[in-house]
Amino acid sequence: MRKALVCGAGGFIGSHLVKRLKQDGYWVRGADLKRPEFAETAADEFRLLDLRQEEKCVAALTVPDGSFDEVYQLAADMGGMGFIESSECEIMHNSALINIHMIHSAARMGVNRYFFSSSACVYRDMRPDEPELSEEEAYPAHPHNEYGWEKLYAERMAQAYGRNQGLVVRIARFQNSFGPEGTWRGGREKAPAAICRKLAEARDGGTIEVWGDGSAMRAFTYIDDMVDGICLLMDSNCGEPLNIGRREYVSVNDLVRIVTEVAGKTIKIKHVEGPVGVRARNFRVDKIETLGWKSKVSLEEGIRRTYPWILEQVQKARI
Repeated sequence: MRKALVCGAGGFIGSHLVKRLKQDGYWVRGADLKRPEFAETAADEFRLLDLRQEEKCVAALTVPDGSFDEVYQLAADMGGMGFIESSECEIMHNSALINIHMIHSAARMGVNRYFFSSSACVYRDMRPDEPELSEEEAYPAHPHNEYGWEKLYAERMAQAYGRNQGLVVRIARFQNSFGPEGTWRGGREKAPAAICRKLAEARDGGTIEVWGDGSAMRAFTYIDDMVDGICLLMDSNCGEPLNIGRREYVSVNDLVRIVTEVAGKTIKIKHVEGPVGVRARNFRVDKIETLGWKSKVSLEEGIRRTYPWILEQVQKARI
């Protein structure tokens, strides 16, 4: 039985990844500052640990009989665009400490394979009509925000340990992921969850606020597709960073329209000032597709699975 450590197992992608690894027959330990908020963890063991501290990384990695076969490093201080633009110091400080201590400790303690979750935020701001970027075109580097700069540094660090310390390193650059059991309020939620929440809270015929003019282009990947890509990449022979994301670009206004249709409401949009982020970020996914991955869940289908769950959370919060 393979043993896996999932760092960030209290978060959205990490908690779903734990479920998948358990389905695949792993013994799994989860580690995070918090347990999953919306469901019991599927991990065999869950440790509440502050992975910004080196000794806590060592504790997470310590097992009685040898070492972990695989480590999935998804722990990070992150959230939606509002959080990314307002919390630059926290992002740079907290995430850098986690990544520095975890990769160093994993190499020192004999871990075989190491997965690092990077982000499409490593790419520059783009026009919606620009050709999609390949992984190599992250350089010359010009990320739009500090979250992207920290991810690039962590990628380089993981690759350096792979070259020099014997680790098998796999790196995925995630596109925006969404689905049930994700953060849906409080400022750290991503756009699909935020729009779903606003529609769930709004009366039919009412108005919701949207940051910016709604023209910014985005692409969103359903959580099951994202986890499929992680597992496929981890078992592959690809040592370079790969993009994982769905090729379905929509404007923020289009996203609102899709959620509105799923919710069965008539809604007006009020565009207001707020952190919008990049105009677009288009990148290729042909490399992960050559490994056999393909996005299976459309944005509309993903919203149809996600909106009822968020509606339920909104109704519970009102009680």
